[in-house]
Amino acid sequence: MNNSVSNTARLLGAGLRALLVLTLVTGVIYPLVVTGVAQALFTNKANGSEIKADGKVVGSSLIGQAYNLPLKEGQETPDPDLKWFQGRPQNGLGTNSVNTQYKLILSGATNRSGDNEELIQWVKDAKAAVVKDNSTTDYKVKPSEVPADAVTSSGSGLDPSISPAYADLQVHRVAEKNGLSADQVQKLVDDNTEGRTLGFMGEPRVNVLELNIALKELVAKG
Repeated sequence: MNNSVSNTARLLGAGLRALLVLTLVTGVIYPLVVTGVAQALFTNKANGSEIKADGKVVGSSLIGQAYNLPLKEGQETPDPDLKWFQGRPQNGLGTNSVNTQYKLILSGATNRSGDNEELIQWVKDAKAAVVKDNSTTDYKVKPSEVPADAVTSSGSGLDPSISPAYADLQVHRVAEKNGLSADQVQKLVDDNTEGRTLGFMGEPRVNVLELNIALKELVAKG
């Protein structure tokens, strides 16, 4: 009987020591090592891929932002502030209970099929709005010029980037609203266009937040 109790005690002691060692290694040492390596080698990515302007963090290069006017009385959805470059549709097009206007509680899209009548109508309405908003006194947008990312949201609804084609489409409107020349604004787009990752992965893209920061700096220079 005493031997049985003694063996049980030894097994419990060994199990407790193993638990403490594994807790220390996997719960303390390993996370600290990984955090230290990440901070040393990938500081910006480890801290959320922060974007700074005027000496303070204004967002992340991985998450889109909205550029809207203040809500008017009776409005449920604010109008876009057209002096800024606009990102992709922010709410999956139409009402989306998962993610609305870049609120970061959850991300997601509507998951409607391509032949869904409601989705088709949303896209048509979005295209008409893009044509109307981006046509100026001396530049008229054709419906055929509107790229897909201008009228569809991403799978997450939080896409931080747009295609160069959509950025180019907005150049004349942004120039007119800010008292700049189209050539000045086009240069901003060209300077902020990223190519494919490693030259072959993904598509060329323009980070909207970084582009708007550059636009703000250009306007400030007068």
